[in-house]
Amino acid sequence: MIAALVFDLDGVIVDSNAIHVRAWERYLAMHGRPLPPRPDSLIFGRHNDEIVRALFGDHLSPEQVAAHGAAKEALYREMMRPVLGQRLVPGLVEFLERWSHLPLAVASNAERANVEFVLEEAGLRRFFRVVVDGQQIRTPKPDPEIYHVVAQQLGVTPQSCVVFEDSPAGVAAARAAGARVVGVLTTYKELPGVTLAVRDFRDPELEQWLRSQ
Repeated sequence: MIAALVFDLDGVIVDSNAIHVRAWERYLAMHGRPLPPRPDSLIFGRHNDEIVRALFGDHLSPEQVAAHGAAKEALYREMMRPVLGQRLVPGLVEFLERWSHLPLAVASNAERANVEFVLEEAGLRRFFRVVVDGQQIRTPKPDPEIYHVVAQQLGVTPQSCVVFEDSPAGVAAARAAGARVVGVLTTYKELPGVTLAVRDFRDPELEQWLRSQ
């Protein structure tokens, strides 16, 4: 039986990855640095500390890493604010309303400010019993820690959760925790290892599969 549904943020709740890339591009340009070619594997599904060190170097102090990350995310929120409603993954709100009888949670590597921004600005916070962000865990995805923390806070087992993810790191984390994984194909055309892959929350196969569980 399904005891809870757990959602990643970027690429699952909000189709934000293109704006994250543009924000990194603008932020790096401010510091005289180009965005590396094919930045997907560098940016998507990773914790900000990792991204900053990959882009600026391992010589940075923790304070410098945090400052770069915070400044870039402030730029991202500035760029996202006018288009947030348009960037919600299609069918999400209706899906949350249909399944609100189950405990719902958010589990994201993202900075707390970004998670709160999306959930509050889009009016989605009311749906989620538990919200865990990247600053509340020691080891980010692909480590399964975040899914163990979420399950514990919900009072369920990870094995009884269905997790919605859009990146290989997120899929690996959810699978390692023992959860069933639905891949949302907003970021990648394929997500090996998922139980079911859907384009968005309007996919009729998603409802059929969930009810069969």
